[in-house]
Amino acid sequence: MSKVLSNLEPKPLWNYFEDICNIPHPSKKEEKIIAYVKKFGEDLGLETQIDTVGNIVIRKPATRGYENRQTIVLQGHLDMVPQKNNDTQHDFEKDPIQPWIDGEWVKARGTTLGADNGIGAAAAMAVLAAKDLEHGPIECLFTIDEETGMTGAFALKEGFLKGDILMNLDSEDEGELYIGCAGGIDTTAWFHFGETDVVGAVEAYKVDVKGLKGGHSGLDIKLGRGNANKIMNRLLWQANRDLSLQLHSIEGGSLRNAIPREATAIVVVPKENEDKFLNLAKELSLKIKNELKNVEPDFQLLVSKTNTPDTVIDPAVTAQLFNGIYGCPNGVIRMIDDMPEVVETSTNLAIVKSNNGKVEVCTLQRSSVDSAKDDLCNMMRSVFEMAGAEVEHSGSYPGWKPNVKSPILQTMKNVYQQKFGQVPEVKVIHAGLECGLIGGVYPNLDMISFGPTIRNPHSPDEKVNIKTVGLFWDFLVETLKNAPKK
Repeated sequence: MSKVLSNLEPKPLWNYFEDICNIPHPSKKEEKIIAYVKKFGEDLGLETQIDTVGNIVIRKPATRGYENRQTIVLQGHLDMVPQKNNDTQHDFEKDPIQPWIDGEWVKARGTTLGADNGIGAAAAMAVLAAKDLEHGPIECLFTIDEETGMTGAFALKEGFLKGDILMNLDSEDEGELYIGCAGGIDTTAWFHFGETDVVGAVEAYKVDVKGLKGGHSGLDIKLGRGNANKIMNRLLWQANRDLSLQLHSIEGGSLRNAIPREATAIVVVPKENEDKFLNLAKELSLKIKNELKNVEPDFQLLVSKTNTPDTVIDPAVTAQLFNGIYGCPNGVIRMIDDMPEVVETSTNLAIVKSNNGKVEVCTLQRSSVDSAKDDLCNMMRSVFEMAGAEVEHSGSYPGWKPNVKSPILQTMKNVYQQKFGQVPEVKVIHAGLECGLIGGVYPNLDMISFGPTIRNPHSPDEKVNIKTVGLFWDFLVETLKNAPKK
């Protein structure tokens, strides 16, 4: 087994992290890491339980003199996102991750590192194994499959946890405390269509929207970046109404939780309207470049001739599709009243794709207020049903509403200031954390999330800052020592 991190501090945390790297643990394939953590707890002689899906809880009694402290649950997830570079040979179900030290950072060779959330899991293990820490009662909860659906957190049952405070170890900026997150839900609309033959004198064009930055549909939604699907539809809607444009195919976006960067469509226009269509596209391109010049300097709207298709989508359905997409809300809906720089509610028009007699439109709504999320879902359903689509909601998970008066927040702010001489930033993340689901099962838990600095998670460029892992560990240890009394 590789041991290239053994000289880093704190040694126990890094050693456990390297053990985790040596055990394949991609999402949905966590059997080996579950067995490892279960054996770890049992070998320490600690109470160890595993539920029906593979979530593990390990309990450690309080050290002498700390029996009157509230029980703290340290929580992290065991799975990692399996991504690699095209030229890297790696089987995530069999091969170990190969960490290496690059100056101030730990990286992996050609793959994701799994610091998200391997560092959090390793920190919890280091606390469990330590014999020199002062702390009250501790529970460590290791969940499965966070990255592809939070199925571990979804499966938690009442009674599995006994704690009073939950400290989620899955944040990625040292010096920041997270006290809320957004819940989410998918809304999918389907426009079913027949096809008609292309007749008359027409020209066919391929339309491309390119050069947009895209980004995470939660974290980056407030940046005002262009949405390729909305931009594409802006041209097609106008050309359909004024120039008798017909649609053969359309495809934009690829991930439900990403702002779409590109979109493409094959269309036909009557020959007599060809010049008008090209001028419309040119004028619209200039307008959008002006509108987005500060955030999307590389935006392109390209129109090029292509082979004329034999058929197009039924014109009535095409008009309904374009109306539905145009009317579909997109972007930030509301900011948090107590934290006006943080998004409360948003929606992302993520994917538009025609195939096999239907156009599928996928959107994702997020909010840290569940009722606002539900209201936005109803708005989406209303828009698309008015446009003649079949609509379905799926994959709902709850948000975690911020509590600025949280006792553990006050404790950790004081501990951080006393230890490091500055006040940590308090934030709400406009993305999903397991805290929302866990809080739904255990509504009386006082929850907070923090972690070391991790950059580029979910990509082969993932890296964790070595110094901040030490700061994160020192902060965790001092917080456990100062846990609130019962």
